Amino acid sequence: MAPRRKPRQSRARHTSQALQEAFVRLLVERGYAGITIRELVSVAGTGLGSFYEYFASKEDLARVCLHLRSKALLMALHDAVERHQGRPLREMVDAVIESQIDAHREQPFEWGAHYLLERHLSGPDAYRKMYDRFVGEWTGALGAASDLSPTCEKEEAARVSFTILYGLIANAHIGAAGQPDLQALSRQARTAIRAYLCA
Repeated sequence: MAPRRKPRQSRARHTSQALQEAFVRLLVERGYAGITIRELVSVAGTGLGSFYEYFASKEDLARVCLHLRSKALLMALHDAVERHQGRPLREMVDAVIESQIDAHREQPFEWGAHYLLERHLSGPDAYRKMYDRFVGEWTGALGAASDLSPTCEKEEAARVSFTILYGLIANAHIGAAGQPDLQALSRQARTAIRAYLCA
């Protein structure tokens, strides 16, 4: 199959973005199984031909949306590490946690739908690849702290820290019907990750 066209010009980007936004809106309203491509293009205000210029299928569009949301979380994490380079470990960990909590403050229903869809659509290879990218960012965060113990196994600590935070955030968004208590979530994540790293 020929690769799909990548949106380069502003109009093409607008069409692709409109389809992504329509997908997320419908995902929240009726779930993945209830979305049809005809309905997608109607909500996006575009045509079937435009849809197939950029996406091979509904699943292809869904995977793009999942990837872009995960990438936004990665960028928020990376930016937090850059801003707190050389700070004590406790401050670094708190900054990373808050970067991820803050990224979820808007559109909580969409994040809940995102995590449900991720479980449904992410294949093992794609999931592992994104998981490893987050672990890599966490490894960099721990290494950028001023007081990390030289005996600390950074990658192992990063893997556990990310798993704790991801699990708390994803399950809170899925289980709270789109209205998780982010303040409590932040407190729980700090308590769990700090305790683990101290141990």
